Amino acid sequence: MMINDPDTIAEVEAAFADYERALTGNDVVVLDRLFWQDARTIRYGAGENLYGFREIEAFRASRPATGLDRTLARTTITSFGRDAATACTLFTRANAPGRVGRQTQTWVRMPDGWRIVAAHVSIIPTP
Repeated sequence: MMINDPDTIAEVEAAFADYERALTGNDVVVLDRLFWQDARTIRYGAGENLYGFREIEAFRASRPATGLDRTLARTTITSFGRDAATACTLFTRANAPGRVGRQTQTWVRMPDGWRIVAAHVSIIPTP
């Protein structure tokens, strides 16, 4: 198995950048498109446990649309073969001093493009 195929990394980096723009811009349509629309998709958030795309979609629709800007650090994308990758990053927000967020996503190439099949977000005091 090839780890970190350059073409695959570039594709996932582009999908990850699309996700980040959609997240900070509260573009719910794009956020929903980037998640696998399946009952097996999971997103553990900072304050919620979401099972299945419908729960993720409902969360996105009801989430406040302000205070979403953030700064990323130590973003690491690793691909496994041509069809699977992880994206991990730290983030900080000006409206949450003294806290650091951690985000992990599992991306899989589906027939309609790269999709997040599992995600985890947590926020801790800055070490």
